[in-house]
Amino acid sequence: MGRHRTDEFDGGYRAQEPAPRRRAARGRGRVLVPLAGAVALAVLLGVAAFVIFNRDHDCSAGKLALRVVATPDIQPALNKIAGTYNKALHSMDSRCVEVTVTKEGAARTAGALAAGKAAADLWVADSSLVVGRLRSDPAGAALPEPSGSAALSPVVLVTAQSTADKLSASLQPSWAGMIAAANVANPDGPGKKVRVLALDPEKNSAGLAALLAAAGSAKKAKQDKALVGALKELSGQVVSDPGALLASLTVKSGSKVPVGIASEQSIYTHNAKKPDAQVVPLYPAEGTYNLDYPMLVLAKDPEVRKAAAAFQKELTTDSAQRTLRDQGFRTPDGKGGDVLAKGKGFVSTLPRPLAAPDVKTVASMAQTWSRLNLGSRLLTLLDVSGTMALPVPGTQLTRMQAISRIATEGLSLFPADSEIGVWAFSTHLDGQGKDWREMVSVGPLSETTDGRLRKEALATQLATVQAKATGDTGLNDTLKAAYTEMTKSYQEDKINTVLVLTDGAGNDDPDGGVGNAEILSFLKKTYNPKRPVSILLIAFGPDAPKGKKQMDALAKATGGEAYIAENILQVRDFFLQGMERRLCAPKCDG
Repeated sequence: MGRHRTDEFDGGYRAQEPAPRRRAARGRGRVLVPLAGAVALAVLLGVAAFVIFNRDHDCSAGKLALRVVATPDIQPALNKIAGTYNKALHSMDSRCVEVTVTKEGAARTAGALAAGKAAADLWVADSSLVVGRLRSDPAGAALPEPSGSAALSPVVLVTAQSTADKLSASLQPSWAGMIAAANVANPDGPGKKVRVLALDPEKNSAGLAALLAAAGSAKKAKQDKALVGALKELSGQVVSDPGALLASLTVKSGSKVPVGIASEQSIYTHNAKKPDAQVVPLYPAEGTYNLDYPMLVLAKDPEVRKAAAAFQKELTTDSAQRTLRDQGFRTPDGKGGDVLAKGKGFVSTLPRPLAAPDVKTVASMAQTWSRLNLGSRLLTLLDVSGTMALPVPGTQLTRMQAISRIATEGLSLFPADSEIGVWAFSTHLDGQGKDWREMVSVGPLSETTDGRLRKEALATQLATVQAKATGDTGLNDTLKAAYTEMTKSYQEDKINTVLVLTDGAGNDDPDGGVGNAEILSFLKKTYNPKRPVSILLIAFGPDAPKGKKQMDALAKATGGEAYIAENILQVRDFFLQGMERRLCAPKCDG
């Protein structure tokens, strides 16, 4: 038999040897095909992911600027959040949003918006009080409503940690306590041991919120005069910057314990920066208002508005909320972070919020503060006629001495920048026919006149003035001359007043002069409600009731008021009532 090639035997032993290798080759092909498909799929998925990722982070068309303006207290936190947001490359229509956060006081931004000059796409104010007042004004009527709140911070009382225990014996934390301590007409109250500092409500929302809270407490307790006395005193204890106010609380000055007003967050910031000069919050018993950091989208461009809405949404994320809490803010739901720990003097739960005041109430308080904060320009007419030498029954004083003390008591209520002068009056006091004499010219109390401060000159004159034994009253001639002088020298930035201090006998001028009907006619004709000079009369003594009718007529002809004092200390109330009339002038009587 001949030999055969083994590859010819399909079914033989040798013919089957390569078979496993062929099967193995075919097996590798089956494995490589799915593997290649998986790789291709992974590549496709990677490309898709890349496309999807870059669709939200595509900056190929440049940047989209979003300008955020925020109040100085919250700006650092928002700036930190914006930095993280910018790094994440959030884009719209192939433009990456770039957020910048600049700081500016809410009052200043509101003024710029009213003038149409604000350069902001998104405004984060510190309080809805500011926004509501601006939107109620014709200049801000077109502004949109706030579109959410970025954070919260309660407005509280505050004192130095080192004096907190000492304060607790004199003042319980409350708005009513603040009014009592600041009331200039209550010298024997807590004000003997406590000095209250205020934040300027025209520049700081926390200051305005505190005044509104205090006013609400006073109204509820029917303490309107006490409120006026407190506001008048606070107008001379105003600090424009929260940082400066908090710093001053830890500086020893006098025997009184200083108490201020601040937001909870500003207290945290102060303590973080000044560990050796710590202050502590005092939470008012009645509750309080919160700075609520409202956000307003001001942009006109649709894309920028979308960017603003997206950044607002970012502020609600856990990361952003944590950043806000870490810098002493509470989140809009009132939750505070670890930095507002009880061990640091804070409370964990949000203090009871007071009902939000309406726009009219806010505007009224702002006007009240503005008017009470106006300077005073006062010409005092002091009766030195013969009847002033008579004794006051039940006292060891003459009427002259009593009236002088009344004048000293009343004038002590006026701050150092007030302009005050004194004329004495009685018939023929300064030569024949002239019934008045200038004792001290009208001018600032802190100004030097004749070699000494005007305040000192007034005190000396009032302490040494003597009644003219043979003199009659001569009130009408004097009042006409004084009213003419004050009208002629009227100052718009001050409350211009003629104050008459008398024993109430009315006009008594046997030589003639200006009669009662003539002086009333003159005052009604001369009085200008746009440049008001009011007359305030205070009478003391047994003859006072006899002249009350004429006194009322003289005062009301100029939008003023007339009072009869039963004791010297009562004059404080009269001066406060006179100050109250500033709030309604020139329409106090309807």
